Amino acid sequence: MSGLFDVQGVRARFPALSQFQDDRPVVFFDNPAGTQCPQAVIDAVSGYLTSQNANRGGAFTTSRRSDAMLADAHQAMADLLGAASPAEIVFGANMTTLTFGVSRALARTLVAGDEIVVTHLDHDANIAPWLLVAEDVGAVVRWVDIRPDDCTLDLESLARQLSPRTRIVAVGSASNAVGTINDVRSIVRMAHAAGALVFVDAVQYAPHGVIDVQDLGCDLLACSAYKFFGPHVGVLYGRLDLLERLTAYKVRAAGDRPPDKFETGTQNHEGIAGAMAAVEYLASLADEPGPESSGPAPRRARLRSALSRLEQHERLLCARLLEGLADVPGVRVWGIAGPARVRERVPTVSFTLDGRRPTDVTTRLARAGIFATAGHFYAVALIRRLGLEPAGGLVRVGLAHYNTVDEVDRLIAELRAIGRSA
Repeated sequence: MSGLFDVQGVRARFPALSQFQDDRPVVFFDNPAGTQCPQAVIDAVSGYLTSQNANRGGAFTTSRRSDAMLADAHQAMADLLGAASPAEIVFGANMTTLTFGVSRALARTLVAGDEIVVTHLDHDANIAPWLLVAEDVGAVVRWVDIRPDDCTLDLESLARQLSPRTRIVAVGSASNAVGTINDVRSIVRMAHAAGALVFVDAVQYAPHGVIDVQDLGCDLLACSAYKFFGPHVGVLYGRLDLLERLTAYKVRAAGDRPPDKFETGTQNHEGIAGAMAAVEYLASLADEPGPESSGPAPRRARLRSALSRLEQHERLLCARLLEGLADVPGVRVWGIAGPARVRERVPTVSFTLDGRRPTDVTTRLARAGIFATAGHFYAVALIRRLGLEPAGGLVRVGLAHYNTVDEVDRLIAELRAIGRSA
């Protein structure tokens, strides 16, 4: 569609995208809640269970294969996130579970009166763990406000919340509710200047752009593979020196070095195999090497190329969506609404429709084969800050690189019909 890559060719790699409802193709706009998987990911999960299924550390073939896969998967995720070492990668159930785990380890470093900074823009998985830490140790919670007109984070508010007692700043790369991309690099600089660690929730950003933890300078960062075309597996990056000195809550026989000491219990090996395949899938979308190339580029370079291409494609789709929504009577986009500002957001777009509860809108869309979600999306603090909780929150539409202009136009047409109906 965009000339950046073959969208129809990409779609052919996703079996789920061939589904029909009432003789029409279904439209997957529920991507912020979880993306679909390419066949390569499905094959990796099945392949693990078929020929590698074993626990770690055995002398026999399947265990050795499983160990090799796990080592390769840590390296693949280090390549995706730009980590310096695969030892800085921790797998777990999901971002939420990993965040609760590492927050418990960080709680041991705090004392009463220390301060933790959270934001009104974040998913509750990057708020609730820190509220509980504060409750446990007697720390003080400071809140960073937003600018309600465009749902961007107020960095002046952040500056006011930082103090010599600040120990942890928890912030998202991108809002899962309204799509705002935060200036994480500047936030990290501000927090480090105050002597605080920075924990980044990158779940919503990971499918849409290049992450480079070394360039960002963050101390910890978490994401979930099922948001970037993989299975239900969580991923945590931590600076190696930080992971080494933190005390992990683990069984006594587990390793004392990262990542082993944070990967408590037997991991979801088949899911990790699928997560590695998701990274390889993304790398496969890079520009083809030129005729003078001596071979394929390193995976990190291919990932940067691929994600940059996807980002450009999605910006075109997002601009089309925002332009279409602006022309639907009664629709209000919450957050950055101008197509000229698509670089400041991921293509996660939320809106309300006058006279309709969000669940009513998504129910009508579902009947038309368009899958979208409604509610607070666990961004409870944001929905309350915007005063939208009594009305049922927002309608959320999230685009991925496998979506098309025709699907966007179909959504707009259906919203017009909903708005016109009694």
